[in-house]
Amino acid sequence: MRNLLKTLIVAGTAGCLLAATPSFAEQKFITIGTGGVTGVYYAVGGAICRLMNKDRQKTGIRCSTESTGGSVFNVNSINTGDLDFGLTQSDVQFQAYNGVGNFDGKAVKDLRAVFSVHPEPFTVLARPDAGVKTFEDFKGKRFNVGNPGSGTRSSMEELLKQMGWTLKDFSLAAELKADEQGSALCDNKIDGFFYGVGHPSAAIQDPTTACGAKLIPLTGPAVDALVKAHPYYSIATIPGGMYANNPDPTTTFGVRATVVTSAKTPDDVVYEMVKAVFENFDDFKKLHPAFANLDPKEMIKAGLSAPLHPGAERYYKEKGWL
Repeated sequence: MRNLLKTLIVAGTAGCLLAATPSFAEQKFITIGTGGVTGVYYAVGGAICRLMNKDRQKTGIRCSTESTGGSVFNVNSINTGDLDFGLTQSDVQFQAYNGVGNFDGKAVKDLRAVFSVHPEPFTVLARPDAGVKTFEDFKGKRFNVGNPGSGTRSSMEELLKQMGWTLKDFSLAAELKADEQGSALCDNKIDGFFYGVGHPSAAIQDPTTACGAKLIPLTGPAVDALVKAHPYYSIATIPGGMYANNPDPTTTFGVRATVVTSAKTPDDVVYEMVKAVFENFDDFKKLHPAFANLDPKEMIKAGLSAPLHPGAERYYKEKGWL
């Protein structure tokens, strides 16, 4: 009798394990590549995953974020299958899909757009004692051009090329990451930096408060030529008073943050992502101040140069937006 009971217990336990196996096997784990932990990309990835994970019991999809080197890194990692989704600047998305710029001769034809998010004005900050009024005043000074693999670095190189400058025009062309440049500025290790970011941003707020860093306009013939030649660029204004010690509006230009994936990503996974965001859109907008003025109908078009992923397209058609 004892042996029979033992056999029944073992069999029952095995049956429970077998019954549990399919649901475990059906779990999908997806990762979103973002940027530095102080940047808005990291906040975007966290906001998306928070909304997706609310329904993970129903959808079987568990979402996580990864802090990365930024736009170019994310696209390359999606292309190799190391990331499922990623945040990237609209100019980097264009370059990758069309095989130009950083992707010259290496087009990522499997790249697919999901939606765009916030505008990202290119933001230039200078030490208050650096004697800088315009971007041209940084010639011969210590300047952070952005870390390799970031969209900021890609855009910086495009601007310098249009100006006829090279990295040698700076006395130091630092390659600090976004979360390192503010402290480096206040510690007098650099005189200024260039950063594509949504506003308000802690990466800008910290040095403007801590050491009175000044916003520098990005205007002139080179900027005008870039905006005219490339549809992913537009003139932008950083409002006056948004940051300490900077009471006046600052004119610049910029791109848009976009969410991208691969054509290989299953349609249902992409569908559930966009559904999680847009069905909870009021909650999404509250997760970061940079999201306050987002418009869904603009987000499915603005800054998107790669084809829409079919999973995203399906949801947008259901909503009557396409």
